[in-house]
Amino acid sequence: MLRIDVITIFPGLLEPFASESIMGIAQERGKVQIRAHNLRDWTTDKHNTVDAIPYGGGAGMLMKPEPLVAAIEEIAGPKGPQREGKVILLSPQGRRFDQGMAEELARESALTLVCGRYEGIDQRAIDVAVDCEVSIGDYVLCGGEVPAMAMIEAITRLLPGVLGNAESLDTESFQGSVLEGPQYTRPAVFRDLEVPAVLRSGNHAAVASWRKERALERTKQRRPDLLDEEKTNQPPARSEEPDGSDGKN
Repeated sequence: MLRIDVITIFPGLLEPFASESIMGIAQERGKVQIRAHNLRDWTTDKHNTVDAIPYGGGAGMLMKPEPLVAAIEEIAGPKGPQREGKVILLSPQGRRFDQGMAEELARESALTLVCGRYEGIDQRAIDVAVDCEVSIGDYVLCGGEVPAMAMIEAITRLLPGVLGNAESLDTESFQGSVLEGPQYTRPAVFRDLEVPAVLRSGNHAAVASWRKERALERTKQRRPDLLDEEKTNQPPARSEEPDGSDGKN
C-alpha cells in the first residue's frame, strides 16, 4: 500500500478530495492511504505561527523552517538513506510533473507532499528536509494544495487494482509519447455526424491501426513537442557502414 502524507495549513481542502471517487475507492481497497496534516500542529507559540517576514526585505511572508522541518521529520523521518519514500515540495521552481514521473512515484512505498503558501519557504527547510521540488506547470498558484491533489490522482490511478479496467492505462494520452485519438460511443449517428465505419467493423486489427494513426495525427497537430521529446530520447542510430572491426569486444 502506498502511503501519501500531505503537509498543509488547509487540511480541509484535501480531506473531501481524498474520500471521493477513485481516491475513496483506492483507500477502501487498501491500495493507498492519504492523510492530510495541519502544519500548525507543529508550532510552539500560542498563535500557531507558521510564517514570518523575509530577511533582506521583500513582499509577503515566508514559511518558517522550525514547524515545517519538525512536521516532515516526524512524518517521514530525517533526510537520508534511512528515510522511507520521498519528501516532495510543490514549487513552481521544481521539475515538471508528467506521466513518466507519476509512474516513477507510483512505485514508491511512501510520499510526503509539502504544500507551500505565502511567498515561499525558508531555504533552510528545503536544504534540511526536502528530497526534491516538483511543479505541475509554468504558472503560479496561491499554494501547493491543488498541485498536491493533481499529483495524488495521477499517481493513485496507476496503482494495481485501482482502476476497474487496467487496459485503459495502455491507451490513454501520454502513454508512448502520444495523445489519445478521438473516441466515440452510442448513438452511431449524432446530428448527422457518424461514428467512423472502421470502429463499427468488428475488425480489431483495423481498429488498432486506425487508432494508432489518429493518435499520431492528433499529437502532430496539438503537441508536436511530445514527438520532438521522443526523438531526443532515442538512442543514436548505428552506422551500417563497415568500420573494419570483426564485431567482437
